[in-house]
Amino acid sequence: MDCGVAVEEGLRLLDKPPARAGAPAPLDETLRQRRAMAPLTQGSITLNIIRLSFPIIVSNILQTAYQVVDTFWVGRLSAKAVAAVSFCFPVSFLLIALGGGLPIAGTVLLAQYTGRGDQEATNHVAAQTLLMVFLISLVLAAAGYSLATPTMRLMGAAPDVLPDAVRFFQIAVLGFIFVFAFFAYQALMRGRGIVYPPMVIVFVTVVINFALDPLLIFGWGPFPKMGVAGSALATLCTQALAAGIGLTLMLRGRHGIHLRLRDLPPDLALMRRIFRIGFPSSIEQSTQALGMTVMTMLVAGFGTVDVAAYGISVRVMSCALVPAIGLSVATSALVGQNIGANQLARAERTNAVSCALAFASLTFAGVLAYWGAPSIARFFIPQGGEVIEHSAVFIHAIALTFGFIGLQQVLTGSLRGAGDTVAPMVLAMISLWMLRFPLAWVLSSHTSLHVRGIWYAFPVTTVLSAMMAGYWFRWGGWRDKRIIGDEEFQEMVRAEAAIEEGSSF
Repeated sequence: MDCGVAVEEGLRLLDKPPARAGAPAPLDETLRQRRAMAPLTQGSITLNIIRLSFPIIVSNILQTAYQVVDTFWVGRLSAKAVAAVSFCFPVSFLLIALGGGLPIAGTVLLAQYTGRGDQEATNHVAAQTLLMVFLISLVLAAAGYSLATPTMRLMGAAPDVLPDAVRFFQIAVLGFIFVFAFFAYQALMRGRGIVYPPMVIVFVTVVINFALDPLLIFGWGPFPKMGVAGSALATLCTQALAAGIGLTLMLRGRHGIHLRLRDLPPDLALMRRIFRIGFPSSIEQSTQALGMTVMTMLVAGFGTVDVAAYGISVRVMSCALVPAIGLSVATSALVGQNIGANQLARAERTNAVSCALAFASLTFAGVLAYWGAPSIARFFIPQGGEVIEHSAVFIHAIALTFGFIGLQQVLTGSLRGAGDTVAPMVLAMISLWMLRFPLAWVLSSHTSLHVRGIWYAFPVTTVLSAMMAGYWFRWGGWRDKRIIGDEEFQEMVRAEAAIEEGSSF
């Protein structure tokens, strides 16, 4: 059967109403429904990875397009305007990362519950994940808005850049409520293995954002001229639209998740469980974001031109991360569902295939970026100048190690899928605080390389991080990390074995 047909059939079964209370379905029918809910535990591993990761990669490319589109239009204003946005990006990333680990817990839990076939638990986890994410987004949005000016000063924004940076940042953090809601929707869908609806939503909103940006930045037609702040407002409007569509789909029970009123009152026990799983991922992402923030502060000591060059190059690296993260998220869902179905050998094969795909595709992308570095930088800053030259040096430094970024992302994705969110956190902290930042500081401050020392620290630590992740995965502790109820799971396995044994006569 064609993969697409198989998935549609699985979704059709998911949309069937549950059995009447007090009249449970026969055991063999229940097991068949469980298999239908978890199509990722069957068939070709390579095809499952590609089928699941491709829409995720496209979605991530489109989400990255928010920053790329903003930088593209803001770059038509001036290099100072690009620098203002560059100061805001790492801090926004940091605040989003503080709460962004909780949706990852939803991905892990839903993947393993889907592998086991527990629809009630799936709906309840989805509702509680959204509730926690909403509350955290309110706190972070309020804190970010009120502390915008001192934060931008701490980042090193020059007096001529500060006003634009503050206005952009304040509008951006108000959109956190919508950003977090849509991230949670995406994470929950990915845990279920549903990836196309989020991709379509992001595509529509990015197109709208591309149209709104010039209208609000330059004041075309009846719209006011807002400059850099207009870019942030355009993004906020489209993020609100994306979040609204995602929540509407879940409220209507589409694609295997149905938000219901009875699941919305706080479930403190489950919230603690989600927090326990998601908190290490929040620390991991926060560590990465804080590392980016500190690196921006380090670059700021060399002047506005280098900050603009760093902002452009980081966006190029973000584009390279897109396929790596897509494969990582897909691998998490696949590994989680296979572990939930007690197929550990298949989970390990999934990791190996995904690593090979990531290394090959990212290396190819890195070669293209290396040869096109000056043109890529000129795309963002058409006026040219020193920014082009400095950006090209950074891109040359990092491009040929993109394959190792892919390896590191997939390996940590496999660990998360197994429920081991502590290992990626520890690896991120070692990579950034014990390797990258100290090396960048030493090379830029105590050698003749100056700002180029910061650029060269990136490829060195990227390779070392991939090696550490590979060693950790090989150690094998992830096999013992199943996070769903083992007793109920073993009962289901024994029942399934008895049915299959009886059907063989």
